[in-house]
Amino acid sequence: MNNISCVIIAKNAAGSLPKTLDSLADFSEVVVYDNGSTDATKEIARQYANVKLVCGEFFGFGETKNHAASFASHDWILSLDADEVITPELLDAIASAELQPGKVYRLVRVNYYRDHEIRYCWKQEHLTRLYHRGETSFNDFKVHEFVLDDGFDVVVLDGILKHYPYSNLSDFLQKADRYSTLFAQERCGKKQSSPAKAVMSAWFSFLKKYLFKLGFLDGYPGLVISVSHMVTNFYKYLKLYEANKDRTALRKPEV
Repeated sequence: MNNISCVIIAKNAAGSLPKTLDSLADFSEVVVYDNGSTDATKEIARQYANVKLVCGEFFGFGETKNHAASFASHDWILSLDADEVITPELLDAIASAELQPGKVYRLVRVNYYRDHEIRYCWKQEHLTRLYHRGETSFNDFKVHEFVLDDGFDVVVLDGILKHYPYSNLSDFLQKADRYSTLFAQERCGKKQSSPAKAVMSAWFSFLKKYLFKLGFLDGYPGLVISVSHMVTNFYKYLKLYEANKDRTALRKPEV
């Protein structure tokens, strides 16, 4: 692990960060890029000997992750979120991987609500997270960012990355507000929206998660997740609608 820097961006992650950092004890360097925490996130990061704490601004997820990676000592970057935990099997796979130019490495991520594994609303994901920063990087998307891996030999590593994105209902509400704002900012002036589109998108997202993807089989968490997606999509398109109206009003010449 001495030639890999693990890079994490974090904001108000005190509830999940200890479990994440505990799983990274074998890495010689973990960069935690704090972008405005008001809880104990920074204090927690300082307790770990292998953590380099950096404080800075948030520019959107893609750009911020690339900026955070610039503080790493090594060119091979393992990008994690502050609510993800590496299992021992995945740790072994990373340690034994023969890192080579022209290759990127994907992790298999399983999602949880609290300690309940979500099998239907959220499927297993294959995410490119281990890469050479001299060869590729994240795109600059404000949300739904990903590592650019077209043209690379993609290797899927054994083991599981456990993802704990929500610990309670308040987390859903906070993230719905944050992600919908970033969505509107990124698309303002580029995409059109309307109240009708907001309503239709919201209902379709609920039906898709809860019925078509069998989210009801996830029980209570499936209902919570499906409603959260509905709310997020409703506000995404309403915020975009308002942002476009405000932009038009600002550009309208005075009579």
